[in-house]
Amino acid sequence: MAQRKKIEVRLAREMTLFQVTMIGVGAMIGAGIFVLTGIAAGVAGPGLILAFSLNGLIAFLTAMAYAELGSAYPEAGGGYLWVKEALPGPNGFLSGWMSWFAHAVACSLYSLGFGAYFLETLKYLHIQLPIPEDLAVKALAVFVILAFGYINFKGASETGKAGALVSVGKVAILMVFIVLGLWVVFHKPNWQVAYQPFLPKGWGGVFLAMGLTYIAFEGYEVIAQSGEEVENPKRRIPIAIFLSLAIVIPIYILVAFVSLGVVESGSIPPYQFLGKLKELAIVDAARHIFKGGGVMVLIGGLLSTLSALNATIYSSSRVSFAMGRDRALPNFLSRVHPKTKSPHWAIFFSVLIILWMALALPIEDVASAADIMFLLLFVQVNFALVKLREKRPDLDRGFKVPAVPFIPYLAVILQILIALYLLRLSPKAWFSTAIWIAAGVAVYQGYAKTRVLSHVPGGRIYTETRYRVLVPVANPAHVPFLIHLASIFAREHQGEIIGLFVSEVPPTHPLYPSPELVERGEKLLLMAQEIAHREGVAFHPMVTITHRLSYGILSTAREENAQLILMGRAKRRNLWDRMFNTLFDAVLQDAPCPVMIVRPGPDEPSRFLFPLAPNPSTRRAAELLRPVAQHYKAPVHCLVVTDPRSSPKLQLVFVQSIEKILGPGIDTTIEEIRSPFTEEAILQAVHPTDWIWMGMGRGGPWERFLLGSVPENIADRTENTLFMVSEPRIKKRRLAVLWKAATSTFSRKEEHITEES
Repeated sequence: MAQRKKIEVRLAREMTLFQVTMIGVGAMIGAGIFVLTGIAAGVAGPGLILAFSLNGLIAFLTAMAYAELGSAYPEAGGGYLWVKEALPGPNGFLSGWMSWFAHAVACSLYSLGFGAYFLETLKYLHIQLPIPEDLAVKALAVFVILAFGYINFKGASETGKAGALVSVGKVAILMVFIVLGLWVVFHKPNWQVAYQPFLPKGWGGVFLAMGLTYIAFEGYEVIAQSGEEVENPKRRIPIAIFLSLAIVIPIYILVAFVSLGVVESGSIPPYQFLGKLKELAIVDAARHIFKGGGVMVLIGGLLSTLSALNATIYSSSRVSFAMGRDRALPNFLSRVHPKTKSPHWAIFFSVLIILWMALALPIEDVASAADIMFLLLFVQVNFALVKLREKRPDLDRGFKVPAVPFIPYLAVILQILIALYLLRLSPKAWFSTAIWIAAGVAVYQGYAKTRVLSHVPGGRIYTETRYRVLVPVANPAHVPFLIHLASIFAREHQGEIIGLFVSEVPPTHPLYPSPELVERGEKLLLMAQEIAHREGVAFHPMVTITHRLSYGILSTAREENAQLILMGRAKRRNLWDRMFNTLFDAVLQDAPCPVMIVRPGPDEPSRFLFPLAPNPSTRRAAELLRPVAQHYKAPVHCLVVTDPRSSPKLQLVFVQSIEKILGPGIDTTIEEIRSPFTEEAILQAVHPTDWIWMGMGRGGPWERFLLGSVPENIADRTENTLFMVSEPRIKKRRLAVLWKAATSTFSRKEEHITEES
């Protein structure tokens, strides 16, 4: 007897390597480099170049831990889940608690950076606010926090594609700054003077600058947090983490070099001049490179602070949402608003923390508080890496940190030293951090200790080769027939059925499950599960949350190692549906396995009409027809339509191969019709009780739209039950792959037609 299974809800793996790399780049090239370069230059002098280099090295040590654990646990949650899995007691709770605070405080930093840059923009426009500048910066910060809190409440968030475009824009602005800035520096007489003395405040200044700017290097962890949405995460998460650091670290070093070298500081050293300008230092440096350079950097700073602000409000609220779902925090934090589909309480409390830190502390202390929290979180992640090597050697790791435990422990020592050194720069930041950690210990002991749920890893990725039939369900009328048909194939190969309901979320919304859609999907899957249970076939029900229907189907097929995708089809009614119903085209184009599209009709078959065409899909259709014909004990009538001008012997070898595939156990007849009109000849041969079984040709979606295809046209012109089988396409040429990657950003969203599955 088949066992009933709990319905699994997961996110579709939609993000490409480019998109997830740009998420990491965008998170690192955020407000940090624009806002903190001047402040850190005042602390370290030209030693800022060394501070950025050493920070890059330390970030790389912990990034290796994120690469290993992110590939082993490709799911949302990141460091919080790893620490919770690896370390006993309150460590898991405190890692989530600190991650929540760290992202919220980072958001406070970005809001203050936005206030400073927006105020400077107003000066360019000769607009003077009637309040002191410090107060104006705080007021603008409060305004933008509330604005983006509301935007996140309404459900809007950066998606992978939009975030990638913003990240490319930020990198382009900084590259212009660097290239033209280097030209200016090296054309100045005695340009080396700007970097002398190199360490005016000694190594202590370098260490302070490292602590102050470490937040600018932490964005790679967002890549691991996105693990549940990344295609092929075992391979792509490590590559994306290392690629993002390889892009960002040289940019930071060169920005520091150019900023120190281009400014005209008069009688004071350039680093002191930059330190006095604080968050606006890089804007002044750009003014000395070319006319309009200051405006360009202001645009980049505003773009960076706004995108980082939006992303970190989303990240901080997502951590508290996950902790509420795990019962580590009150359950109301995991509630989703019925209209906006956003975790409104998690967003509300995150915004309160962001406002508190933005109003309570100067920008240097806000940056220091965020740095301390991230450093302590990364310390826990490195300990978790060592523990999980001992506790879970069975994990399938896409990357392994060398020399464990020495490298993780080296990262721990260096991060603790930097965090302690920040006590010199900002005692207020350490005081705020200590209060938050103490509050976390109290919450854990008084509330979470007895309530928190154990972590159950999600997002299973199959490596075994058991036969699986993936059946997307949407139309209740199609479910019984699709599951019955899938059961025939599953029994033939001693396999199982993967029942899938795809819940589509608008592209501007984060991938939070809609309760109404998930409930509808659960009803359909429970219906399908009961049918599979009666058929005696193993059934795994699943709900996938996605921004595009085809992505949900294709990512699940790859992840579950499906051997067949079985989909229902409604009769196509008009030209408009043909133009905008792209679901089948997208699935057929990129499916990793054969696809069968079924248009159910009335009655059981008196026979199977099997038109033959010499293509791989027809061979696959014959393999799939054999167990179905045996189940229904119905004969197969093969129809060969040949052009009168061609030789009838041309298809003889192909027809014989089809007979061999069907085998001697099937009552097979063959009829040849000489006609130049294949479609009309097939329609004339169809009996009212025939089930039509066809292979689809190699034509692409535009060819099928403009010229039509014989199987689809027959489906539109008959009421018979019809089966269309498509073999997976051969690997595309490299040029085609590159073109698809370049144009995928602009691909339009599919229309959700509920009649189809």
